[in-house]
Amino acid sequence: MTGHRVRGATAALLTTLLAAGAGGCSDGGGSGSDAASKAASKAASAAASAGNKAAEALASATAEAGRRLDEVKGGIDAKDDVRLGATGTDGGHSTVTVTADNTADKEKSFAVQVDFRDTGGNLLDVVVVTVRDVAAGSSGEAKAQSNRKLSGTVKTEVARAVRF
Repeated sequence: MTGHRVRGATAALLTTLLAAGAGGCSDGGGSGSDAASKAASKAASAAASAGNKAAEALASATAEAGRRLDEVKGGIDAKDDVRLGATGTDGGHSTVTVTADNTADKEKSFAVQVDFRDTGGNLLDVVVVTVRDVAAGSSGEAKAQSNRKLSGTVKTEVARAVRF
């Protein structure tokens, strides 16, 4: 959804510029140029605003994921004990299977932050998934799903993992 907002704002900007440019050609005076400039400025502002809102939402989700992991009582870093399967889709949302290996001597659970990125490495979405009640010496699985529909090729990575 983040990309759609930015693309939509960009499309609005281009539409406004084309409409303003066409109006300026038929006007024959300087006022068409002023109108085009004002319209372009307004559209650019709208595009920047949409991009800023998307960036703010992503920053908020990332901060919330970090806060949730920081609140785990008695948790220890377990990033090396977690792996991800192939990234897929479910109803347009990106998904990935999270597998956690419990190397402890008693049952444990895992909180795992999964980052969804585009091929350029740009962060698209962040989720925290819990792999619950994994027996000692065993593996457990959970499914991580993006909060919004993501387009294009999406890659996933374990940003953080805590065993508790």
